[in-house]
This record gives sequence, structure tokens and C-alpha cells, in this order.
Amino acid sequence: MPDFPNIILYAIPFFILAMLLELYVTTKQHIKAYEAKDAFSSIAMGLGNVFLGFASKALVLLVFFWIYEHFRLFTIPVAWWSFVLLFFVDDFSYYWFHRISHECRLFWASHVVHHSSEHYNLSTALRQTWSGGFYTFIFWLWLPLLGFHPAMILLQMSISLLYQFWIHTEAIDKMPKWFEAVFNTPSHHRVHHGSNPIYLDRNHAGILIIWDKLFGTFQPELKDEKVKYGLVTNIKTFNPIKIAFIEWWNMFKDAFTGKKSLKDRWLYLIKPPGWKHDGTGKISDDLREEWLKSVNNESSRSSVVEKN
Repeated sequence: MPDFPNIILYAIPFFILAMLLELYVTTKQHIKAYEAKDAFSSIAMGLGNVFLGFASKALVLLVFFWIYEHFRLFTIPVAWWSFVLLFFVDDFSYYWFHRISHECRLFWASHVVHHSSEHYNLSTALRQTWSGGFYTFIFWLWLPLLGFHPAMILLQMSISLLYQFWIHTEAIDKMPKWFEAVFNTPSHHRVHHGSNPIYLDRNHAGILIIWDKLFGTFQPELKDEKVKYGLVTNIKTFNPIKIAFIEWWNMFKDAFTGKKSLKDRWLYLIKPPGWKHDGTGKISDDLREEWLKSVNNESSRSSVVEKN
């Protein structure tokens, strides 16, 4: 087995220094990026994720090795060109994992943790799930099946996670145009963390923004629509236990209480967040459509006033 380092553990001192630098820069820019309780909650979620990661990664390795040893279609060597290929297939896998995590409540129940902060800073990047690592790896199962060594896959997944740390900031406005066109950036990812209807479920990129542009989920950051961070309905707690599990509780409560058909109970697990069996719920597409209609109506009214 290739002996690759756990780069996330080695990066922890860098995370701390980067957050201190960001705090200094945003203070100079008069940006209130940090709130102490919120930041400590994010750090607590990150520490919990690292601790539980020892167990979840053991499970992932076990499953990956089982597929690799018994079912792989090819044997891809550990070489520079295979890492280049792995970079793209891993990022493609991440895009679909991330997108489905917004479109299916069963996956949203773990991913919502990362969106639960009403602030956007480098500590927000550390606000990671405690449960997702035990089942979201299914989006990567095709990689050991192709013949990528499990250790290579885990290393590339860590590289992707490490890349995404620096984009959680308001201290950087825009990167050069060529970079913005190809890669995920602070501007693109601010959109992803927005609760504004126009920004909901957009920019699911890991490293490359090209997937969002290819599959129709790209949304640029608008100058006249400041990003409002957090959830459509915020959880209003700094308690790490509640942050980690409150959506699981709400999902199971919706699915398994009250008078509902078996089909509706199942749909509460696989439909998007906001869906309700009685038709009273609104998913992100509904909220976006309402917002666009209101904007168009406002523009029409403004046009009439200007003509008069």
C-alpha cells in the first residue's frame, strides 16, 4: 500500500495561522467576518469530524479495498499521469456528491452542518459533518472499480478538501478572470453559501467550476445582490451536538410521525429540503422562481414609472 501522509492533520497549523491572518485583514477592511461563539462552534465541528474521521475512513478504506481487490476492471498504476486523471474523476465525483447533498434530504441531513453558520470565514470551512463520512463515500465507489488504488483516492479527496479551505473568505473579492473561469474561488463559493433565493443550490464545485457551467448550476456573484449567509430557516444555535444532528431529527420527525402514506414517508427522505407531502412546502427551485418573478415585476413597475 502506498505510504501517503495524512495532509489534513499536517495542515492544521496552517489553518490556525490563516484564520488569524484573515481576522486581521477583515478587521482592517471593516468586515465583521467573525463572531466568537460561531467560530468556536465551527472549530468544534471540525475537531469532531477529524476524530470521527478515524472510524469513517477505516470503513471507507475497507469498502474501497473490497471493490478494488475483487471487482476492479483495470489496474491503474501509481504514476504522475494517473494522479492527473484521478484529479478530474475525483472532482467530477465531488460535484455530484455535493449537488445531490442539496437535492436529497437524506444527504442534506449531514451536509446542512456546513451551511448552518450565518457567517462566512475560514472557520466556516472547518464546520464539517459528523455523520456524512459514513455513507457519502458511495459517490466515489466507481473509482476503485475503475482500478484506482484506495490510498490514491483518499489522498486526492484530502487534497480537494484542503483546496476548499481558502475559498471560505470575504477577504478576497475576485481572482483573475482566467482563474474565475476555470476554478472554484471565494466569489463562486460565497454564492454557494448564500440563502438568497437566486443563490440557492448553485456552484457545487470542489476545485473546478467547469462542472457547474457544464451541468447548469453555475451562478455568478451579483454586485447588487449581497450574499446572505446561512440557511433559509436558520437553526439559531451554537451547540455542536444540535448543529450535527438537528436536521436528522427534523427529517425523521417529518418522515415517521403523523398520518402519511408509506410513499410520502419515503419521499421525505429522498425529496429536496423544503418538500412537504401536502404541497405546502417550497424547495429552492420554487423560491428562486418566486424571487425572479418579483424582480421582473419590480423592473416592469420601474419601467412604467420612468415612462410616466
